[in-house]
Amino acid sequence: MQFTLLIVDDEKNIRDGLAEAFQMEGYKALTAGDGQTAMKMLEENYVDLVITDLKMPHISGMELLHYVKQNWPNVPVIIITAHGDIADAVKAMQQGALEFITKPLNLEHLLKLTKNALEMRQLSIKNEELREEVEAQQRISSIIGKSPAMRKVFDMIRKVAPTKASVLITGESGAGKELVADAIHNLSPRRDKPFIKVHCAALAESLLESELFGHEKGAFTGAQTRQRGRFELADTGSLFLDEIGEINQNVQIKILRVLQEKKFERVGGETTIEVDVRLIAATNRDLKAEIAAGRFREDLYYRLNVVNIHVPALRERREDIPLLAATFLHEFSQENGKPIEGFDQRAKQALYAYDWPGNVRELRNCIESAVVMASGKLITLDDLPPGPRSAQEKKEIHIPAFCSLEEAEKIIITETLAALGGNKTKTAEVLRIGRKTLYQKIEQYGIEVAEKPELPKVESTTDQASLP
Repeated sequence: MQFTLLIVDDEKNIRDGLAEAFQMEGYKALTAGDGQTAMKMLEENYVDLVITDLKMPHISGMELLHYVKQNWPNVPVIIITAHGDIADAVKAMQQGALEFITKPLNLEHLLKLTKNALEMRQLSIKNEELREEVEAQQRISSIIGKSPAMRKVFDMIRKVAPTKASVLITGESGAGKELVADAIHNLSPRRDKPFIKVHCAALAESLLESELFGHEKGAFTGAQTRQRGRFELADTGSLFLDEIGEINQNVQIKILRVLQEKKFERVGGETTIEVDVRLIAATNRDLKAEIAAGRFREDLYYRLNVVNIHVPALRERREDIPLLAATFLHEFSQENGKPIEGFDQRAKQALYAYDWPGNVRELRNCIESAVVMASGKLITLDDLPPGPRSAQEKKEIHIPAFCSLEEAEKIIITETLAALGGNKTKTAEVLRIGRKTLYQKIEQYGIEVAEKPELPKVESTTDQASLP
């Protein structure tokens, strides 16, 4: 593979001479005359190593080092310095620089240092790709997210899973409610027992009661044999009732009795059946509004809602979009045999800006479509479906009423970073604040800045994807 180097020096003769020397060694060499230009080139190009002068006007080599380590921590940086600046160069190494070399430059030493650094980087990349491939396969069917909102969901799952408490999972369609139910069962003492799922909205009212509680032979027309219901099949295990807000009140009464007494009768039967079932329910409806409208029983609601886990909509956890998009890209690239490496900048911005009314399910379908349509190694804006593609021009930020100034400031910084693809320099320019001020605000508010999602990046299975 051909490595790409970025050489940054305000002296044209030095940067051009180094570029020529590295090109003769088979490297691709990019050059920049100042730190600001270098930052822009880093945003627009995949760079394997940076060589920068320490003393430059406007943006110093130390500031450039900080910028690289903030955004691409695995990219090595070599500092060029004059003899009188060695103390500063040592300080730069303490902050993450690989090495420093003094002027006048020893080209042979620099070439050897570069070769060793890139060999180590290549080995690190291969190891990371292998680790990501193994972990990504484990994560495809798991919950994916590292945002504060999802960490709260993970924490609630860990706490409720070992208990027998009923759980009501709420959230919009496509947000991942079923995955939360899976995690609760898989982390519970019932993990080796049956886990039965019923999608209530998919069954006609006339069939739902029989499906849940079973029926005796001859109970109704077409009942030619006895059939056990889902509650019976889930005995000693867990039962997941998805879209429970869709069931009628007759069935609600029977479910309430099972929760209270752990007993029921099959349709058309007289024998009372006792079961030990842990009930997990989910809905995208506002059940309190359904109660007020007389469509849902209040006593059943409180039996179901012993613990409520709300799964946030994707637009409420935008910092998870790169991780989700990269994971889906990895999955569908392999599935379709297309070596797609990531997303270009305009595509990233569109993914951030779109509100995802269909949530994670819509994002997954979007990435699958983009992989099918892509003709290059990067997903472009034109590869995306119309909805996300048109969202690139979105410029609005919504501030809730009655929030504090600090909350409003956090929203503005978070949304601007998202709209600009995580580019801190551009964000600082748009907000008209200094980069150091922006870094301080990011740290103060605990804002997680998403990195470039070329491939799935997994910090830890425990925190981001699946639960221990």
